Amino acid sequence: MESNQVISRGLSMPHSPRWHEGKLWVLESGKGSIGVVDLPGGRVETIATLPGFTRGLDFFGPYAFVGLSQVRESALSSGIPLAQKIPLEERACGVWVVDTRNGQTVAFLRFQSGVREIFAVQILPGMRWPEILTEESPVVAESFLLPDAAMGDVKSP
Repeated sequence: MESNQVISRGLSMPHSPRWHEGKLWVLESGKGSIGVVDLPGGRVETIATLPGFTRGLDFFGPYAFVGLSQVRESALSSGIPLAQKIPLEERACGVWVVDTRNGQTVAFLRFQSGVREIFAVQILPGMRWPEILTEESPVVAESFLLPDAAMGDVKSP
């Protein structure tokens, strides 16, 4: 941001701001919502409220793909609106697809076990059969992981 100006205040744990179709979209993780920021006024218009801690956002056409995490019961999460509104056993983890034109959920992928948190969502245009690799996968033996500390050696453009 060239001006370093605050454009919105009072959000509940904002996450994943994205520009899409000329609008600034944002997730309010603490409310489990996706919304659009009214830039002149700074208010967020909620488009949809979902049954989880919203983190991770990408778009494909008029559809928003939103990552949901199960909020852990902790001192951090006990006071947030989502934790007060939705009981722990009803909170979901997965990826929800929301029609940005009307706020309706049109599809979702719910993880029943093994995954409790989503941190990012990325659409892979043209990919028909993407995979999630486990440590047992043969592909892992031919892969490498760049440690976060190594990024300190990378110069910014």
